[in-house]
Amino acid sequence: MVQASSNVFTFAEYLTYDDGTDACHELVRGQLLAMTPPAWSHVKIARFLEDLFRSEIRRLGSPWDAIRGDVGQRTGVADSRLPDVLIAPSADLEQLRDRPAVLETPALLVVEVVSKSSVRDDYLHKLAEYEAIGVQEYWLVDYLALGPSRYLGIPKEPTVFVYTLIDVDAMATGREYAQPRKFQGRDRIQSPLFPELHVTASAIFEGE
Repeated sequence: MVQASSNVFTFAEYLTYDDGTDACHELVRGQLLAMTPPAWSHVKIARFLEDLFRSEIRRLGSPWDAIRGDVGQRTGVADSRLPDVLIAPSADLEQLRDRPAVLETPALLVVEVVSKSSVRDDYLHKLAEYEAIGVQEYWLVDYLALGPSRYLGIPKEPTVFVYTLIDVDAMATGREYAQPRKFQGRDRIQSPLFPELHVTASAIFEGE
């Protein structure tokens, strides 16, 4: 279970927080949320995607890097998330140097693997936060089919959702996520950031 602190923290205080343990925390509206250790299947999926993205980045020669779990993403004045995987420009990551590894510029792509303790956050709150700061792609990997049936269908099936930012009007004064693309079973994932990527939803769920 994710446990919240009773204290209110600023983003600067969050960056220097140390409770003397190896616990990882997110910052949500000034509250510290201690993250529970993920299931092994969860870890395998995140590791598989990190390796997959890094391979494709190298093939394309893109100036990006894919990071699993170690780099946070600031999403508000007193909000910071720890995505399962993120892709960001290498230059933005290098600027962190010896500072706490939390991006304050939006990542290019963020992946969240849904767990029992994070369903509502992943489907609602994180989605809204990543959209608001301008993360180009948000992948939601619901390998246990934990989300609502209105998203997953009936019967529920493990699903990968890919959300992509679009301009909401001709003047391009704002951007929001379009309706997500939905991938199940042997569907090949379609990613605007990686249009030549060859991976199926089932391969992601298996993590190998």
